[in-house]
Amino acid sequence: MMDVRLAVRHVLLAVAVLIAAAGVGDAQSSADGAAVPLALLAAVEGPIGPAAARHVDEAVGEARARAARVLILRLNTPGGLVSSTREIASTILDSPVPVIGYVAPGGAHAASAGTFILYATHFAAMAPATNLGSATPVSIGGDDEDEADGAARKSPTAAKAENDAVAFIRGLADLHGRNADWAEKAVREAAALPATEALALNVVDAVAADVEALLAAADGRTVRLGGETRRLATGGVAVERIEPDLITRALGILSNPNVAFILLMIGFYGLILEFANPGSIGPGIVGAICLILGLYALNQLPLDYAGLALVLLGMGLMVAEAITPTFGVLGIGGLAAFVIGAPILIDTDLPAYRLSWWVIGAMAATSGIVLILLVGYVWRVYRRPGRRRGAAMRGADGRVMDWADGAGHVWAEGERWSARGASDLKPGQTVRVTGMDGLTLLVGAPAAEDRPNG
Repeated sequence: MMDVRLAVRHVLLAVAVLIAAAGVGDAQSSADGAAVPLALLAAVEGPIGPAAARHVDEAVGEARARAARVLILRLNTPGGLVSSTREIASTILDSPVPVIGYVAPGGAHAASAGTFILYATHFAAMAPATNLGSATPVSIGGDDEDEADGAARKSPTAAKAENDAVAFIRGLADLHGRNADWAEKAVREAAALPATEALALNVVDAVAADVEALLAAADGRTVRLGGETRRLATGGVAVERIEPDLITRALGILSNPNVAFILLMIGFYGLILEFANPGSIGPGIVGAICLILGLYALNQLPLDYAGLALVLLGMGLMVAEAITPTFGVLGIGGLAAFVIGAPILIDTDLPAYRLSWWVIGAMAATSGIVLILLVGYVWRVYRRPGRRRGAAMRGADGRVMDWADGAGHVWAEGERWSARGASDLKPGQTVRVTGMDGLTLLVGAPAAEDRPNG
């Protein structure tokens, strides 16, 4: 009887658990069905470069993964690199989630590259007291104009870059039904507009004081997305901000050309110290890490390869000076190559991506000081008398470091000596000093009875 009661209790308990689980599942389904729609917001501020491109790509990926209604890019930028601008535009155009471009807060601007990005977005808006435009490509390597017959005309390189930019922005304008003629004017004539005039000229789709007003203005608008028309549904959405991840922040620091250049120099100084003091390990490890980070950072920037070659040549010659002292000949040549190559290392005139003359001067002065100290050290060592000279060196044992055609270098009495002897000597072989000719040792193989057994 007790077993039957126990079995009934177990059955009733199981039924209760199933009913409770079903209730929880229904409640969860109801909660999911009533979930508040989401809009993500990512701020794109400062110069447009590799870090900004990565941040936009990550934001679009998160918006896709979380099925957001829209992604808002809040823009405040003076411009940036063409390569990063095109990368961001491509990411926006390929996005499965509608992207809203919003120049904000008040006082912000979407100049140069920012204008291209705003034109690429599916819905463009500006806050009051903001502006956009001045999208003329910045000259590379000097003046954009040649003087001929007293009249200024654009150089072929500048004209090519300008025409390419015009075609790019007109294509974006036509895709989203915006004012293509003004877009071309912004590129060719560096035209700029405040928010109210931009709205009147169909450059943007709305003027909104804040994000709430922006979402209200976008709600119900139709946009072109992936070759089809889609209606925006932004009413009642919850806005969540996306912060740049750690890698993006690190890339933002590394893509600063001054930081990249300093890392490169620290890397080479570390190698110089390691070569000058073999086995110290620490300077070599730090130098290798900084050198790799510096080269990675420079790879993200528009390099002038002639400038890079001169900088690397200069550093290589200074390293060679540390390894094989030449009393400054290699070092001075390396310093000259470095000073010539550094100013032309970054192939752009954008202020945010130019090497600071202060940084170049500081690195050149540091290299000069290191070179002076190195040459002075070598000169003092050269003039210092050896530990043992003449007859005192006769009979000392040494080890062959390198040897060819009866001459080479021998390590004896804790010093590296030039030496002459038999032509059949080999590196690593033990030899005995038989005499000296100036500062050159005369060496030979030790007598058979003096050699170690085995």
